[in-house]
Amino acid sequence: MRNPGTVPGSAGGSAGGSAGGSAGGVPPGWPPEVRPAGAPDWRLSATAWLLDQCPPEYRSHAVLVRHPLVLAWLCGRHAAAQAEAVRAALAGARADLAGAVDALTVAALFEALEAERVRLIAVRRAVGLVEEALRGHRHVPRL
Repeated sequence: MRNPGTVPGSAGGSAGGSAGGSAGGVPPGWPPEVRPAGAPDWRLSATAWLLDQCPPEYRSHAVLVRHPLVLAWLCGRHAAAQAEAVRAALAGARADLAGAVDALTVAALFEALEAERVRLIAVRRAVGLVEEALRGHRHVPRL
């Protein structure tokens, strides 16, 4: 994890505390590493977090580092493609690996793929929330 105030590509520690410290709060699913929309340096923290969700090579593309909305848009597509790959792996693993690995290994693979599927659901939601905020949409908490 990286400190939300750090520059993308630099090392940093955990932010500590909750991202819900702004007056309006953050929506459920908002990544804790990203400062609330509108807070100082929130776009820097969003860029750093989005880059952490993407292949490391994305950091070398200036357009992605300089334009957080473009990065969020691409990150969303990357996360969707990862989710599709996990879905395909779940669908084909048993047949594709039959006879090549034992049943315990296949069972462990299914556990790992299911955990990854759940993680990617959360990532896709968080990326969507950050992209909406970068487009200017503000969260209004429900009472």
